[in-house]
Amino acid sequence: MKAWRRSCVGLMAVLWLSGCGGDGNDTTAEEEAQPEPATDVASEPVPEPVEVDPLQVEINASASLRSDRRLMVQGETNLPEETRLLLVVERELSGVRWQSRTSVTDGQFAAGPFGPGSGLPDGGYIITVNLVEASVQPVSVRERIGAQGEYLEGELVRSSRHGLGQVASYSRRYLIGSEPRRATDQVEVLEVE
Repeated sequence: MKAWRRSCVGLMAVLWLSGCGGDGNDTTAEEEAQPEPATDVASEPVPEPVEVDPLQVEINASASLRSDRRLMVQGETNLPEETRLLLVVERELSGVRWQSRTSVTDGQFAAGPFGPGSGLPDGGYIITVNLVEASVQPVSVRERIGAQGEYLEGELVRSSRHGLGQVASYSRRYLIGSEPRRATDQVEVLEVE
């Protein structure tokens, strides 16, 4: 009986080991040694890296005070069509902010009105136009400015606070009302239309 068990165990071991040996395809050593025919690499076009000229960012904005004492902001830029911008108006004294998103159309942008329904009180205001990160821009804009804004250049360009590449920012200070007219720094004074 022990001999029969040993032969069964031996037979099982042989079958188990033979089952681990291949994938069922009987190939000879000659067949394995022959390399597969090479594909013609020259027939497949290799995409060449696209050279993109740097974009010297230009943004100019102006503001006008409506009869209800709320601000309208408009401007011009050389950024591509459909570029998404964030416009922010901040009151210097209190730090209160109003913001609006807009897009570039025919090299221009506009947003507003900014301020409370009761109108903006006299004082200083900072208007900022921000080119937001490339990751949230349309594909056509990313192609021009780069996936990380790497094609942007100029004095308005800086690194993103969140490490998402380069962005651009333009700021200008405005004064509203009669008191600020005594100011000696370079600001534009807005009057009610």
